[in-house]
Amino acid sequence: MSLLIKNARPYGDQAVDLLLEDGRIVSIGPELNAQDTVDADGAIVLPGLVDLHTHLREPGREDAETVETGSAAAALGGYTAVFAMPNTEPVADTAGVVEQVWRLGREHGLVDVQPIGAVSVGRAGVRLAELGAMADSAARVRVFSDDGACVADPVLMRRALEYVKAFDGVIAQHAEEPRLTEGAQMNEGAVSARLGLAGWPAAAEEAIIARDVLLTGHVGSRLHVCHVSTAGSVEILRWAKSKGWQVTAEVTPHHLLLTDELAESYDPVYKVNPPLRTAADVAALRAGLADGTIDCVATDHAPHAPEDKETEWGAALPGMAGLQTALSVVIDSMGTTLDWRGIADRMSEGPARIGGLADHGRPIAIGEPANLVLIDPAASWTVSAAGLASKSRNTPFAGRTLPGRVVATFLRGRATVLDGRVVTRVRA
Repeated sequence: MSLLIKNARPYGDQAVDLLLEDGRIVSIGPELNAQDTVDADGAIVLPGLVDLHTHLREPGREDAETVETGSAAAALGGYTAVFAMPNTEPVADTAGVVEQVWRLGREHGLVDVQPIGAVSVGRAGVRLAELGAMADSAARVRVFSDDGACVADPVLMRRALEYVKAFDGVIAQHAEEPRLTEGAQMNEGAVSARLGLAGWPAAAEEAIIARDVLLTGHVGSRLHVCHVSTAGSVEILRWAKSKGWQVTAEVTPHHLLLTDELAESYDPVYKVNPPLRTAADVAALRAGLADGTIDCVATDHAPHAPEDKETEWGAALPGMAGLQTALSVVIDSMGTTLDWRGIADRMSEGPARIGGLADHGRPIAIGEPANLVLIDPAASWTVSAAGLASKSRNTPFAGRTLPGRVVATFLRGRATVLDGRVVTRVRA
């Protein structure tokens, strides 16, 4: 099967034609020919985006999201691969559960779904889960996290870091010292004091990151820090990288654009973990992403059923839907700080490299896998919660006009999205 993409601009460079065949790019040049053609009309073409931090909720919370609906949202957002977090019901802490999630992704065929395994049994932070069995399973798990909960016990964290060295795995830490965040409702600062809401101090994140980078340096393993949100965390990461330790980190789109002042509305759509921080933190996060201290953007796509989110602030669950808006938010927040090659690195190449996905985040070159996204940089769109492919509507960007629009997404050379619509569901 062959497909020709005409008039596409790799990384924003000069327009060329790309011929895709048998899942790969087989030719790049002017005036190529094929029977099946997609006219990119000068759109930017990048490697398909990769999300290192997605909550798909299946199994167990199919009322909030499923692998199918989450995959559709991802494809519409320009993603060709997502890493599914393990806080499902049951928890993805065994080979059987991670294989179930992996097979569901293959069945729906819109994006490659790569499960993340839990670090501890039941994400309870007491004893290690079946890390080796998950690594040896059909899902070939290489990233492990108790996300939503911190691996707070330093001995357990050290053992996990030591264990995954055997297969070049990585521990993705939700950095939150739990005793410092009991009852917390938002960022601790001037706004929380004014509103009378219990605060989530920046030190709760920074203390765990400081501990874990030291453990990583000692063990010689790989640590990935999830959803970095404070200026202090950026400085700790910068120091750890200067030591040559194998530490990587991600930032979410919402932490690049939104601040804790939005909590003044008491709209629970702005409640998230870690919480929205100050404008100074946002500036530091943008600078850290630009200079490479923060390696990648990850959505932390966290869909919720209406009864869990559309309630009073104190009872609402934290989290935001983000797969379909992520690219546009990055374009909006980073402006000219990141060019198209920089966006490709932070949203495709970097996360694929960290997660060990060999066929994603690859250069746009002859012989490379045809996992691609077309983007119209001149277009803008207004976010509609009701128009999202996700089962959930908890987007903080509803009603906001954002720049850049995903025109098409291609998984192994087959279109999963054309003209902003899911067009096919391909069994892998």
